[in-house]
Amino acid sequence: RAAAMADTAAPPPPAAPAPGLPAAPGTNPLSRKLNKILETRLDNDKEMLEALKALSTFFVENSLRTRRNLRGDIERRSLAINEEFVHIFKQVKEELESINEDVQAMSSCCEDMSSRLKAAKEQTQDLIVKTTKLQAENQRLEMKAQVADAFIAKFQLTPDEMNLLRGTKDEPITEDFFKALGRVKQIHDDVKILLRTNQQRAGLEIMEQMALLQETSYERLYRWTQNECRTLTQESCDISPVLAQAMEALQDRPVLYKYTLDEFGTARRSAVVRGFIDALTRGGLGGTPRPIEMHSHDPLRYVGDMLAWLHQATASEKEHLEAMLKLVTIQGVEENIQEVVGHITEGVCRPLKVRIEQVIVAEPGAVLLYKISNLLKFYHHTISGIVGNSAATLLTTIEEMHLLSKKIFFNSLSLHASKLMDKVELPPPDLGPSSALNQTLNLLREVLASHDSSVIPLDARQADFVQVLSCVLDPLLQMCTMSASNLGTADMATFMVNSLYMMKTTLALFEFTDKRLEMLQFQIEAHLDTLINEQASYVLTRAGLSYIYNALQQHKPEQGPLSNLSSMDSVSLKVAMAQFDRYLSAPDSLLMSQLNFLLSATVKEQIIKQSTELVCRAYSELYAAVMDPSNEYKDPETILHRSPHQVQALLS
Repeated sequence: RAAAMADTAAPPPPAAPAPGLPAAPGTNPLSRKLNKILETRLDNDKEMLEALKALSTFFVENSLRTRRNLRGDIERRSLAINEEFVHIFKQVKEELESINEDVQAMSSCCEDMSSRLKAAKEQTQDLIVKTTKLQAENQRLEMKAQVADAFIAKFQLTPDEMNLLRGTKDEPITEDFFKALGRVKQIHDDVKILLRTNQQRAGLEIMEQMALLQETSYERLYRWTQNECRTLTQESCDISPVLAQAMEALQDRPVLYKYTLDEFGTARRSAVVRGFIDALTRGGLGGTPRPIEMHSHDPLRYVGDMLAWLHQATASEKEHLEAMLKLVTIQGVEENIQEVVGHITEGVCRPLKVRIEQVIVAEPGAVLLYKISNLLKFYHHTISGIVGNSAATLLTTIEEMHLLSKKIFFNSLSLHASKLMDKVELPPPDLGPSSALNQTLNLLREVLASHDSSVIPLDARQADFVQVLSCVLDPLLQMCTMSASNLGTADMATFMVNSLYMMKTTLALFEFTDKRLEMLQFQIEAHLDTLINEQASYVLTRAGLSYIYNALQQHKPEQGPLSNLSSMDSVSLKVAMAQFDRYLSAPDSLLMSQLNFLLSATVKEQIIKQSTELVCRAYSELYAAVMDPSNEYKDPETILHRSPHQVQALLS
């Protein structure tokens, strides 16, 4: 392109047109070149632009000379460049020839080595075959060794594990022992897989070996556990975690498990008996608490302290057993605990029974006997709630003492009642309760109060209440009836009301007495009716209406007018009404003296009110008879100048 540009840069002079002819624009070379140059789009011709840039590096002076020599300069530069390329490619050729020589040498060396290797391979073929066989045999033996190691690891114990299981008698049991024992059990179970394969002989031998090892291990474990249980003879004992693990392991051997529990129960039984005797006679460490025997003068506290100690001991022994058997998973663990607790507590039954019998037989009094009976019942219920009915001997002893105290208590009440009947007192002058009644009610109040505060079950308390009330109230009622049998009607009714009222107020403070209160209320109302009638008769007699009212009651219509009777004439009625008016002016003046002896003001008011109603009813009947024309009273208003309503208003 530079050369082409050189051609256009210095064009030859155009030929002159023929004279007389104009030059054709299409045939003029200069015009064509100019047009071609003018039509060239340098912006889109990258090669042209690159050529111009290269030209600008050596075409520095734009003169006529340089333009004319531009073609030669470009050709000379092109020649120099080509010569430089030839020189460089010559060096490359020489290097390639050197490399080719090296490659040829390497090829010859490789061919030589291949020949030598081929010869060596032919010579060592047998050795390679033998080596391959030996390598395969080695891999097979290594696999067998791995299988053997895995078999031994799965179906055999390590020497350390064997030493743990076969340790000496004096060597202690540790947690590692139970891990080894668990390993033996696992091997014994896993070896059953071999019995289903071609390795039955090995399986049987391993199973027999593990079975013998298990028996040896369990025997050693049982001896150690037995010795541990024999050392638990202190009043308070700590159950070690290893002992709990030992019981968990021994559960697979029911006989050894049972023997161990028996050994524990025997050791703890002697500890509990010794602790109970020490609590009775020596007290606690340093004298605190004091010996229980020091309170033998207080029967209730004496019995209560013994039972409280046993209750605490029973609960503690159950906790010890629960701690020892907490890991045992076989059925019947709770029954085992209850059975052993029953065996442990059986030893204290004899000393407990002797001491409680001494207290009961000494008859400290009905109230104390009843409190002791309730105390025994409460602890029977409480201890049975802890250990169920398994501690049969202890619970039976407590129940026997409860029944004995209850029997002597009711014997005491019966003796007291028989004494009441043997010597019946006369009612006091004020017709109040007799001293025997007051004493008996005080006794009953103390008994019921102690019963009310007891914590025995509700149904048992209700049954005892009924029996106590029957044993005391029935003789009391009979005594009061016999005591009042020689009194007059009003005196007897007053005495009985006061006595029954005292009984009722005593029972009203306690539960389960509703039926008895209802019965006493019926009897009180019966005697109240007597007093009401007596008070009404007393008023009618003192007010002058008794005889008139009786005549009115006995009169019949066929006897003629009422005014014809001698005691029912107008004059007699006016005299009686004058006396009745004096009563109306001061109704309180006509009260029986017995009413002032009543203990209850409410009862007294009730008697006065209802007796007044009877008086008003009698006056109403008399008023109706006098106002009746058939009785032929003249001016009846002058005889009875007050209507029944007026009389009722005055008396109310």
